[in-house]
Amino acid sequence: MTKAAHAAVRSPGNERHDPEHAPLDASDFPGCRPLRIPREAIEDYEGRVEYWEARTETAMVVREPTTSYHERPSHRLSRLAGFIAAARGSAMEAYGTTDLVRFDARGKPRVLAQADQILYLHPPPPEELQPRVDIDGGSLPDVVLEVDYSTDVRVRKLPLYEAWGFPEVWVDVPDARARRRPRSRVSALTVHVLEGGSFRAARTSRAFPGWTAEEIHRALNEHTMSAATEAALHRVGTALGAAEGTGPDDDPWLRRHRDEGRAEGRAEGRSAARCKTVAALLEARGIRTTPAFGDRFADLGELPESDLVGAALRCESEAEFLELCGEKRQG
Repeated sequence: MTKAAHAAVRSPGNERHDPEHAPLDASDFPGCRPLRIPREAIEDYEGRVEYWEARTETAMVVREPTTSYHERPSHRLSRLAGFIAAARGSAMEAYGTTDLVRFDARGKPRVLAQADQILYLHPPPPEELQPRVDIDGGSLPDVVLEVDYSTDVRVRKLPLYEAWGFPEVWVDVPDARARRRPRSRVSALTVHVLEGGSFRAARTSRAFPGWTAEEIHRALNEHTMSAATEAALHRVGTALGAAEGTGPDDDPWLRRHRDEGRAEGRAEGRSAARCKTVAALLEARGIRTTPAFGDRFADLGELPESDLVGAALRCESEAEFLELCGEKRQG
């Protein structure tokens, strides 16, 4: 999202909707506990922080220890985005739990939040890449993922994202159930897209057109990639590439493999054609070939045509032909 686009969301007329100004209450951050972290220490704090504010020097930190059940969906999104990017033909970038910060006039953090994953469809150029995301002056990620394994971002954190002008936030409640999660929260993913300064729940992603919330949830939670997920990634990547005029051949990694595959295919085609020519020559001389001749011929490698023809004219059997060619290959 551009600076101009989210500057409009942060205009003075929208300040009254800003949940930053509400008193900080631990009940607004289910699954978290308050922890005092001084302003001078917040930049060095290494724990999981849902939210921190300078006015009270209070952070809301996640109660549950870090587990694979929580971490897996966010890391999986990075991998899934890589497949979509390859099909599109241009890179995407996921930056994990990078700090999302609003700074004061002195350049010190005023508020800070951490998402479980942030994703850029078009990564900022190196000269614009910063260690933290400046909510007011930087490029906002196209997608933010929040994994509500033991938390609930809907109460206070999602309204903060809305007030800050984030274009799209995914909230995934994983299939794996945390001990503290209420039974009323079923596993599913909700796509929240910003329209007119407010979030609305959408059936499909705006950043990844056609990728449904149901498909995203399945892709983030399945243990091995299903055929349905593979098809969805290809569909979404192809659609994004069509809009940009790019495709798989524009991805260096895929292009390399495709070039190697095409080269192998051409080599196999040449070998098959040479085998067919030799078999016809032997047949013309009354020498029958067995069904295994093709495989045994392939083992001869790239012998010159003259050696193959010479052996076919001198031999009295398939076995002798292969023996003569083997001698030529060794010699």
